[in-house]
Amino acid sequence: MARRVGNVNLTLPLVLLAGAAQAATAALPAAVPPAAMDRALGLAREAAALRAPAGARVQAQAGMADPRLMLAPCADVQAYLPSGVPAWGHTRIGLRCAGGPVRWNVLLPVQVQVFAPAAVATAALPGGAQLLPDQVALREVEWSAGPQPPLGDTAGLAGRTLARALQAGQPIRAADLTPRQWFVAGETVRVVAVGAGYAVAAEGTALTPGIEGQMARVRLSDQRVLVGRAVGRQQVEVGP
Repeated sequence: MARRVGNVNLTLPLVLLAGAAQAATAALPAAVPPAAMDRALGLAREAAALRAPAGARVQAQAGMADPRLMLAPCADVQAYLPSGVPAWGHTRIGLRCAGGPVRWNVLLPVQVQVFAPAAVATAALPGGAQLLPDQVALREVEWSAGPQPPLGDTAGLAGRTLARALQAGQPIRAADLTPRQWFVAGETVRVVAVGAGYAVAAEGTALTPGIEGQMARVRLSDQRVLVGRAVGRQQVEVGP
């Protein structure tokens, strides 16, 4: 049976279900004033801007609240960033009542879009093709449209091999490119250990091939074996 505490219907979830993005004036329960939603959308834009490239355009639109949701009136509705939610795309912003007869907490569905220049294919290209200079260009795209952001520069793309087919105008992401082999087993490599406020370099012998972005094993002159990420030609980075 339905139970009520104040004006909150406990048969309904206190989480606004994510749905299609609507205009910023999307219907909200009467307990959530427009100013509170404006603060929530501003918070969403700020969070996305921290991850976005410099000069990016960031837009945020509120999703439609469940029209059945009933919340007790509140004189102080505060917006906050829930932990673990994406910075852009389909995400959520928290709204909580900090001053009212009944304290409540809801998650507002928000669609955050980020637009900035990125590398795109200028023509349809098959998987396995080697990129030519005139087949890539820098154009404004929506960075938030995919699970992985696109590459923000065309530098170094000429000569790279495609791991999959691309359509004309499609943004190029790291996963679209075949990883490069930076060194082979037996080569002398430079190992850089980085941490908070320090960086130490040494030379060693690669025990495994160095595939871009993957872990490789290196033996130092004192016979210690380290494991680090292959980050460049004959270069391995070891984190803290």
